[in-house]
Amino acid sequence: MDWLQFVLAGSVVGFTVGLTGMGGGVLMTPILVLLFKVDPMAAVGSDLLVAFLMKPVGALVHHKAGTVRWEIMKWLVPFSVPAGFAGAFILDSLDNGADFADRLKLMIGTALLLAVVGMIAGIFVGRGKGMTPLRADERLVVRPLPTALIGLFGGLVVGMTSVGSGTLIIVLLMLVYPRLRARDLVGSDLVQAIPLVGAATLGHLVAGDVQFDLAGWLLIGAVPGIYFGAKYSTEIPNAVLRWVLAVLLLGSGLKLWGLPLPFVIGASMALGLAGMEITARRSKRPAAKRYLRATRAVRRKSDPLLID
Repeated sequence: MDWLQFVLAGSVVGFTVGLTGMGGGVLMTPILVLLFKVDPMAAVGSDLLVAFLMKPVGALVHHKAGTVRWEIMKWLVPFSVPAGFAGAFILDSLDNGADFADRLKLMIGTALLLAVVGMIAGIFVGRGKGMTPLRADERLVVRPLPTALIGLFGGLVVGMTSVGSGTLIIVLLMLVYPRLRARDLVGSDLVQAIPLVGAATLGHLVAGDVQFDLAGWLLIGAVPGIYFGAKYSTEIPNAVLRWVLAVLLLGSGLKLWGLPLPFVIGASMALGLAGMEITARRSKRPAAKRYLRATRAVRRKSDPLLID
């Protein structure tokens, strides 16, 4: 039954978003386009509506846990929201031919591959240099210009592809604020994504790109998924989650580019094996051990949303 498949897809994506702050558009849109053969324009608009309605659930959990950096929000949101709204209309203005669906697939695939590059870069930033996570009571030095540029770029990408509210933006924030704790990145990103995705959704609603029945079935699975994902975000090491997501994004991006399936599978397996090797080696380094000790010390202070 199609409705059950959509509910299951929504629950998987919601759970992933709750765990990591990533995986909304980067998983949902490719699933709709590649597995369910949904029109790319409808997939983007419907996915944005689902994201807008499910992200407040995870954001509320993180807000209660104190894992939202509001000092970043005031520089990110004012730029990402108008950019997201504009991105929806830019996409609609480009829909001028029968081959537009293929071009949109290429755009989404490119956004996914950019997310992969950013995620891999983020894995090597900060923690590998021996930086300790920023303490909850430690003051964060905000960088206004880079943060505003992240909002502009991320907003445009989200408005045009539905990809990036929880992947590109969270990775770019990781690069700008390498000492920011993973749980703070997740919580802050979920909060900023609400007005951003809301603005992009409004643009797609005006353009008529949303299928409400499809969005409804996805939402039934996504809401409980994101709630339990946020609740159990300490169960899986963050490094493992990031590599798993990177593999999924690489495979989806290459497939949307129309590359042969054997190549897609081979490239995904190669990245997965490389991730396993790098994670194993980094876990043996003194810097990694110091970071693990620091995060365990914080966990002992009973934080329910700590991601190792």
